[in-house]
Amino acid sequence: MKTVRRPAVAGSFYPGDARALKRMLADLLTRARAQLSDAPAVPKAVVVPHAGYVYSGPMAARAYARLEAGRGRITRVVLLGPTHRVPVRGLALPGADQLATPLGVLNVDAAGCAQAAALPGVSTAPEVHAWEHSLEVQLPFIQTVLGADVAVVPLAAGDASARTVADVINALWGGPETVIIISSDLSHYLPQDLAVTVDEETVTRILALDSTVTHDRACGATPLDGMLLAAQEHGMRAELLGRCTSADTAGDPDRVVGYCAVALHEAATADAESAAAAGPQATEPPADAGDTLLRLARRAIARAVGAEAGTPAELLAGERPAWLDRPGAAFVTLRSADGSLRGCIGSLEAHRSLGDDVVANAVAAALRDPRFPPVTAMELPVLNLEVSVLTTPEVMDAHDEQEVRRRLRPGIDGVVLSLGARRATFLPQVWDELPDPADFLRQLKRKAGWPAGFWDADLVVETYRVRAWEEP
Repeated sequence: MKTVRRPAVAGSFYPGDARALKRMLADLLTRARAQLSDAPAVPKAVVVPHAGYVYSGPMAARAYARLEAGRGRITRVVLLGPTHRVPVRGLALPGADQLATPLGVLNVDAAGCAQAAALPGVSTAPEVHAWEHSLEVQLPFIQTVLGADVAVVPLAAGDASARTVADVINALWGGPETVIIISSDLSHYLPQDLAVTVDEETVTRILALDSTVTHDRACGATPLDGMLLAAQEHGMRAELLGRCTSADTAGDPDRVVGYCAVALHEAATADAESAAAAGPQATEPPADAGDTLLRLARRAIARAVGAEAGTPAELLAGERPAWLDRPGAAFVTLRSADGSLRGCIGSLEAHRSLGDDVVANAVAAALRDPRFPPVTAMELPVLNLEVSVLTTPEVMDAHDEQEVRRRLRPGIDGVVLSLGARRATFLPQVWDELPDPADFLRQLKRKAGWPAGFWDADLVVETYRVRAWEEP
């Protein structure tokens, strides 16, 4: 017998009568289509508001209108929204087989829920979903736009880090059959003029894929930040579909709630000739790549120092997954038992397979970092390894150091400075030690051999992101 999560806010947040609900959705989507330009690509993800339809429905409809072209191709929705009534640590699944609305039922994707439930920070808590509206108000839109046959992975996000949420999203990423919907309003109960200013700043962050939006700026900051972190790692592009407040629709201008609709697009891959001309692009490894990469790096060092039989080259055959054979750039960092640096060597651009790059840089970090003596077989067991896989560096078009400081994202951006034959980089992990952008740049210039106050009009600044995994 199937368990069904019954609607909790039908008749209050949206019409409880099926005919009235269909009419309202049809009207909202018709208006939204007229307000949007044509778009050739269906977004991989959208950010939508979750208030009553009379307030946020017009803005939500813009996001769903963008998804209409995916009907028939999209068969799964990964739906994340915040908890408003029942607190929970991490993310919660509903423990139901179906989700009901006045328009009928949507099936819960059992396989996707099982996959999510196996991840850290995910539990099953029907009580969290029972009265939660942030996910429910999306369901009639999903039924109308994508059809009744799509399956849903519903996740209510409580007290969780952006990293935890991003890992869940990455695990459920799928292909073109999967779309990710993030449910979040913006500021709450500010006067109209102030809300517009605050929300404009928040939307600017969202469009920059800045995963540090706070809960006073967006009630769904937890799932939103997780999505933005995943978007960074997938090299996505954000498109603003619209922004408004409840005062623009049906609310009191003295106490408004802000709304936005954003589409997130995956990096274009259709132009193979252009990609080939640009050279190999760094691969994006899966979220669970850490175990494989760390094991590969440690065994390569063990064989190079004589602690394990064989040669490092022999590690490249047999057990490796297919993604290791794609182009990739990685850094391997070694630390002593006390946490001090013991070696760090890496590649800034992909010029060989990711597997080859990890093996080569692991051996180089252990044996050929000029700052340290070679690692010995006796020392290896107490060393801690970290593998960082880089995205392709992108040149920052900035006019001076002050602009670079403003545009750098602490904790996110790795930075490369180059001029002539000199080139130096800091991984994003260095922000933990140098959180101030000015100090970060000063120390990076010193690493390259320039004075702390050095700047040149021809200095090239590049940024990149990393996925990093560290041994326990």
